[in-house]
Amino acid sequence: MARPEKKIDIDEMEKLYGLQCTDEEVAAFFGVSLRTIVRRRELKTFQDAKDRGMAKGRLSVRRNLFRLSTAGNVAATIFLSKNILGYKDYVASEMSGPNGGPIALGAAPEMEQLTDEELKQLALLVGKTQQPRKG
Repeated sequence: MARPEKKIDIDEMEKLYGLQCTDEEVAAFFGVSLRTIVRRRELKTFQDAKDRGMAKGRLSVRRNLFRLSTAGNVAATIFLSKNILGYKDYVASEMSGPNGGPIALGAAPEMEQLTDEELKQLALLVGKTQQPRKG
């Protein structure tokens, strides 16, 4: 014999989803398993209630954020500018040499001018950079 079906108030469930509760939190609130919530959402009325609640919650957050921004909250304004208007921060990196001067670049050595010993050392160093790294 099957267990009696737990009553889940759809209006209460919609309010919980409006607070952006997870399925696990909704299940805990009603004292049912996560599986029960997932199974109930297969019914259109339950899924619609979840979708409606989630949308109302997002709208409420956006409304509050917009209110904060128009009241002069700089952080809220920056957040909205980046997330709704697509604004971005650009960071410029500038390199300089000693005392803020230019970076000195030396000429690359001519390979013909290297001794046999220097060439062996160079080959050894290059070989180390081309080996796969461990770890």
